[in-house]
Amino acid sequence: QVQLVESGGGLVQAGGSLRFSCAAAGRNFNTYAMGWFRQVQGKEREFVAAISGKTGSTYYGDAVKSRFTMSRDNAKNMVYLQMNTLTPEDTAVYYCAADPYYVTRSSEYWGQGTQVTVSS
Repeated sequence: QVQLVESGGGLVQAGGSLRFSCAAAGRNFNTYAMGWFRQVQGKEREFVAAISGKTGSTYYGDAVKSRFTMSRDNAKNMVYLQMNTLTPEDTAVYYCAADPYYVTRSSEYWGQGTQVTVSS
């Protein structure tokens, strides 16, 4: 069982930056793959980024490559998403996810979501 709580959303101008945090409560956090997804109302949840458990390998969706950076601190049970050069297309609700294997839309553990609005 893993509980996830995101923080760091808000309103930002295009070209600006935001940093998300996701606090995880539960056992064996360092073995879980963690990820970020985003969703715009009426559309499917979109993969943003993921990071593996012990190795810390990262993966990014095409829309955010070179702009977003995901990291984790296993000692603090935290994951982060640094988002730079934001555009209005990045406006969405962002969700943190955890999975014992690979994060997907079907992963079992999700945070409550945090809204990001990028103004032009």
